[in-house]
Amino acid sequence: MEREVSPSDLPRWEQRFRAPVVSLPEWSPIAPDRLVFASTESGVWQVHAWDRVTGMRRKVTDHPVGLTDGAPTLDGEGVLWFQDETGDESGRWMVQPFHGGETRPFLEGVPHGWSNGLAQAPGIVAAALSDRDGFAVYASIDGEAAKEVWRSTESIQIGGAERGGFVLGGLSADGSLLCLEHGEHGDLIHPALRVIDPKTGATVGEQVDEGMSLSAWCWSPVPGDSRLAIVHEREGEDRPAIWDLATGERTDLRLELDGIVEVHDWWPDGSALLLVNLFEGRDRLLRYDLGSGRLRPIDIESGIVWRARVRPDGSVWYLHHQGHRQPMVFDDRGDEVLRPEGERAPAGRPYVSWRFTNPQGQPVHGFHVVPEGRGPFPVIMFVHGGPTWLDLDRWQPEVQAYVDAGFAVGMVNYRGSIGYGREWRDTLIGDIGGPELEDVNAGLTDLVERGVADPNRAVVAGWSWGGYVTLLELGKHPELWLCGVAGVPVGDYEAGYEDLSPLLQAYDRALLGAPPSERPELMRDRNPINFVDDVRAPVLFVAGENDSRCPIRQVMLYVDRLKARNHPHEVYLFSTGHGSYDIGEKVRQVGTILDFLARHVPGIRSDATRSGAASR
Repeated sequence: MEREVSPSDLPRWEQRFRAPVVSLPEWSPIAPDRLVFASTESGVWQVHAWDRVTGMRRKVTDHPVGLTDGAPTLDGEGVLWFQDETGDESGRWMVQPFHGGETRPFLEGVPHGWSNGLAQAPGIVAAALSDRDGFAVYASIDGEAAKEVWRSTESIQIGGAERGGFVLGGLSADGSLLCLEHGEHGDLIHPALRVIDPKTGATVGEQVDEGMSLSAWCWSPVPGDSRLAIVHEREGEDRPAIWDLATGERTDLRLELDGIVEVHDWWPDGSALLLVNLFEGRDRLLRYDLGSGRLRPIDIESGIVWRARVRPDGSVWYLHHQGHRQPMVFDDRGDEVLRPEGERAPAGRPYVSWRFTNPQGQPVHGFHVVPEGRGPFPVIMFVHGGPTWLDLDRWQPEVQAYVDAGFAVGMVNYRGSIGYGREWRDTLIGDIGGPELEDVNAGLTDLVERGVADPNRAVVAGWSWGGYVTLLELGKHPELWLCGVAGVPVGDYEAGYEDLSPLLQAYDRALLGAPPSERPELMRDRNPINFVDDVRAPVLFVAGENDSRCPIRQVMLYVDRLKARNHPHEVYLFSTGHGSYDIGEKVRQVGTILDFLARHVPGIRSDATRSGAASR
């Protein structure tokens, strides 16, 4: 009989993974005390319901793939989620009564596909989906079967859909207007905005900033108010604006702030905006009064505001991360609003903000995390995905696991990352797989020169686009690396494109300027499989069998090339898609990585790599 393992018996890295966390609760403006949130309390990300009036909290879903996002129905009588059966991210919307009962499909008339958002307002629900035939928007009026109101061969999504939860940027408060973010001009990386009448599909307004990105964030919560808070890039970095569909006027708000400024919500009377200002991987929370133009900070600790909203009483709730401390939900008084049931995660090592210069003479920013004691340490250059994403001062148990094992971890916001201006992000358009490597390698050199990193014990690792960079590094700069870890990577870019979801195909066309088959010169020099025979270091692959972002076929094409020349490599496959929402599965993945590193990198702390997962 297997012994039950106490959390305190587990290594600290595993305790951090298994400590339950919650998302920011979501609510409808009509029923603000019927809240929906996601949590890992059961060991798998699932959707939960919370009635603040009665105190009831319950787990709504028990799905084997797991779910990280849900929302209440507009009336608060139901809980909504998008259900993906295999992990490939395609599926359909489901609903269950708020206090429990039968689960059923939510929208009649909407086919199976990849979700591009759902929005609700009185008397109407709008949803966007994509399939192999293209992108479509559907509207259901007064509970009737949904009907298609817009279709395109290029990307379309409900405004604000990427942020999940109760979408605030789709339908106006009275349901008369629907905002769509689209790439119909052929450029998903720089989306435009279109507002339509959701009942007829007639266009009401358009916003296109050529060569720049526009995104919809939230409509005014006041019924009949047609002001939409959007974010633009006319000043070179994300800045807020107000687009009034009643007049067609757009007002760009002038703010003397460095970095990105996003709009997360309005105050209930429509008088002020809740802003989040991201600068060099850390956030500030601000209130902007529209009448006076006054900007007031809301006092929070250093770190990341993952999402924030304004309650009906004017208080602010936000989900807050720090690199050394698990995410927590606070209000603007500093009180913890929703505490998960279970033990807290052990604290990790703090993230250190870090700057260096790349070969082009440009300043590059990132973070590094180091163990206690003095270096030089073995080092993992941990490359973020995206590529239009960035490393933040946020909780990542995986990073802390490597630090526990004795590694310094370097995280570089290479060219292509967001948060450092439009030009920095757009460097990779038509030039993928070059600037990222230059910046990561410059970061490694800088950590060596600082005495943090041991160049003879350097590892490159990453997930998704970070896995793509990992394989390119191993093939194009084999002398740098002792071993590599490629998580859900791009191994054969051209083969992978054929199997991508429609939205990811549109993203690739925008990133490359055309499908990969039409960029042969770029592919010759930036497709990892073309350099597989130059790889010298052992490689560990971690890949999802139902991944629609970095499909399994192209990963295995790369693996087969290594196998053909008997190059040392290992493959760990898991049954879902681009990632796992099962905490036990994530522990197994990181345990496999730590075991691989312990066998290939001298001086690793083996006592920190053991896992209790096998005996659970």
